Amino acid sequence: MSVTVRIPTILRTYTGGSAEVKAEGATLGEVVADLEQNHPGIAARILDDQGKLRRFVNVYVNDDDVRFEQGLQTPTPDGAGVSIIPAVAGG
Repeated sequence: MSVTVRIPTILRTYTGGSAEVKAEGATLGEVVADLEQNHPGIAARILDDQGKLRRFVNVYVNDDDVRFEQGLQTPTPDGAGVSIIPAVAGG
């Protein structure tokens, strides 16, 4: 399945400055693996040492927060939009 991944500014150094890239995969985990293959180093910014989504990185498939879906097993249908959004702290 081909999806469009929206890349936050802080991760665009991995995508040559592109704000959106195409990726392949039937699940979010497969999409992240495809991103890593085509944009080396990006997965380490999204996944922790155990291969799980980092605590302070929010990921959406279409408008659904994957933390409330199936995490990395969340389906990514053809044409879906995936958004990677780093959490912002402050007060």
